[in-house]
Amino acid sequence: MPGISRIAFELFGFPVYWYGMLIALGMLLGVMLASAREGLYRVKKDSVFNFVLIAIPAALVCARIYYVAFTWDSYAGNPMEIFNVRNGGMAIYGGVIGGVLTGWIYTRRAKISFSTLADLCAPALALGQAIGRWGNFFNQEAFGRAIESPSLCFFPLGVYIESLQEWHYATFFYESVWCFLIVAFILIAERKRFFKRPGDVFLWYLLTYSAERMVVEGMRTDSLYLGGIRISQLLSAVMLFACAALFLIRASKKIARSRLILHASLLAILTGLTLCALKLLGTPLQVIHALAALAFSAYLYKYNT
Repeated sequence: MPGISRIAFELFGFPVYWYGMLIALGMLLGVMLASAREGLYRVKKDSVFNFVLIAIPAALVCARIYYVAFTWDSYAGNPMEIFNVRNGGMAIYGGVIGGVLTGWIYTRRAKISFSTLADLCAPALALGQAIGRWGNFFNQEAFGRAIESPSLCFFPLGVYIESLQEWHYATFFYESVWCFLIVAFILIAERKRFFKRPGDVFLWYLLTYSAERMVVEGMRTDSLYLGGIRISQLLSAVMLFACAALFLIRASKKIARSRLILHASLLAILTGLTLCALKLLGTPLQVIHALAALAFSAYLYKYNT
């Protein structure tokens, strides 16, 4: 797939990059989706618009801070390079954290339930991620290891990296597809009245995205590390089991004490095994652990409904 250009067009002599355009498009469509669902959650009209006016700048800043914090060696010699975002360097998890913190502050002032706002914005967030990931395609980043078999050198399984003159697994594409599936799952599940309590939609977004990221991150070659562990994998595992623990806590009043202890013990064991898998094991076993964690979380959820 040679010939990919990072520049979409030039405006008054200045290059306009695909990366920025796709991030902006993802945000725009996400805002439109969330705005269209305001009536469903009975919030005041334009609440989403008022929220994103502060949430988007905060999310972008936090996404950059998150990336810079874990790649500080690249910026220590030239701190001004921190402000040069034209070459990428934005971390999705940083943006999510920034958006969540901003949402918590906003709901206190706007007198809206945080759970309501989180549920309202969850599919919009996934949609923005699904579209924004294509910026990685044009930036030639967020790809996996090299593909050894010539028969597998085709898109969308792989992507050709011009700087390396090699085909690599298209991990950005895998995540994009998964995020589109998250959007579809949430919208369909809402219509089927699958979600029963405030906050359930957002928790399921966190569950499904974390399970995917825990696997796909293990295939990438440009991960951010902390003590030999991929940071995004570790954070994904923590969020995945935090959601499962919350389901268990919510269900604690409905199940016998003995079964509660059993479920808590199984959750603790699975958490420990998964954390070990992130450090010691390869991607296939990480897939098994992610699927097991997601299945166990779904099992716990039934006690919450």
